[in-house]
Amino acid sequence: MQILIKGGHVIDPGRVNGLADVLVEHGKIVAVGQNLGVASHLTVIDATEKLVLPGFVDLHVHLREPGFEYKETIATGTAAAVAGGFTSVCCMPNTTPVNDNQSITEFILDQARTAGNAHVFPVGAITKGSEGKELAEIGDLRRAGCVAISDDGQPVMSSQVMRRAMEYALAFDLPVIDHCEDLHLTEDGCMNEGIVSTQLGLPGIPAAAEEIMVARNLALAELTGAHLHLAHLSTAGSVRMVREAKVRGIRVTAEACPHHFSLTEEAVRGYDTHAKMNPPLRTWQDVQAIKEGLRDGTIDVIATDHAPHATQEKQQEFAAAPHGVVGLETALPLTLALVEEGVLSLEMAVAKLTTEPARAFGLNKGTLTPGSDADVVVVDLHESWEVDPARFRSKSRNTPFAGWKVKGRVIATLVDGRVVYEAVSA
Repeated sequence: MQILIKGGHVIDPGRVNGLADVLVEHGKIVAVGQNLGVASHLTVIDATEKLVLPGFVDLHVHLREPGFEYKETIATGTAAAVAGGFTSVCCMPNTTPVNDNQSITEFILDQARTAGNAHVFPVGAITKGSEGKELAEIGDLRRAGCVAISDDGQPVMSSQVMRRAMEYALAFDLPVIDHCEDLHLTEDGCMNEGIVSTQLGLPGIPAAAEEIMVARNLALAELTGAHLHLAHLSTAGSVRMVREAKVRGIRVTAEACPHHFSLTEEAVRGYDTHAKMNPPLRTWQDVQAIKEGLRDGTIDVIATDHAPHATQEKQQEFAAAPHGVVGLETALPLTLALVEEGVLSLEMAVAKLTTEPARAFGLNKGTLTPGSDADVVVVDLHESWEVDPARFRSKSRNTPFAGWKVKGRVIATLVDGRVVYEAVSA
């Protein structure tokens, strides 16, 4: 099957930025250029006055299957992904059972193939059961298809275990992802520690809880030479340390989430559990530091940390409700808001969602280079819409952005040359 995506503004970061057609055949990008022509047997997608971009790559999602299918499944999570323009997602291992062995990895890949939406790249656990004690069989996980290792949701508290994990990961050329949190400092904390937490009477999580573990992990990455990937940075101190580490040549990449550059701890007023996440929403100064980190390249990637929860779980009192928000279907407009604000150029914003995450994990994705998989997203840069969780393809609705008026909408998503999502007018 041949598809011609015609007349759009193509942005393939570092390669193309201008009006062009994109020709797709047999699931691959065949050509990108002007006036590629229209044959009678072609299916034409009119992209006039639209952006044509590589499919987005999300390095941090929770698909919840196996074990928590009432929150999300691989099918519903990847349906949400393609609705948001994400054609490749890396799923975290904190399922039940934990993805700490080859059979669970293979199950995830089988379910993803059956769903037929986005490409799914499993992330294996660092330790067995994500208990932080005994290393998982990292080589087996790599061979089964895992693209990184992490105990995400559970920080690896033991520095010795983390050192050994990095040494093994280095041998298998796998990034090590850490959820940076000193559990001795967070205890029962449920929001950022500061004036707002004091006023609300809620136990706080200090910035130091993240920063201590960022510092430790950077030291271990320097010691071992391993590739460290820092998940969901939220504090100015973390950004500063990563910036300094990169200058020193430490192999570190980092991600930021849209909620951490779009909201502050003020969103928690009213005890809105949809604003409860870990790491928590921080201060205005932290948000500005995250934006500057994205602008100057300290933070390589925008990732969602898509974390679905059932409605009844988020309807508990604030301290008892689980951490986490869904993000796959709102990431694009929140990222484009950084362009409107002048933080990022449009090409830089696209790169943070495509080429940079693909490069970080060594994935052959996030590009429109001829010969690459035809994972493409067509975007209306100017369409305004209101975030309505009832219209989400995700099984869960836990977003702090309900009712927000945003700009920038996915019109169509192709995976391997197949149209897997088309927007429906409201």
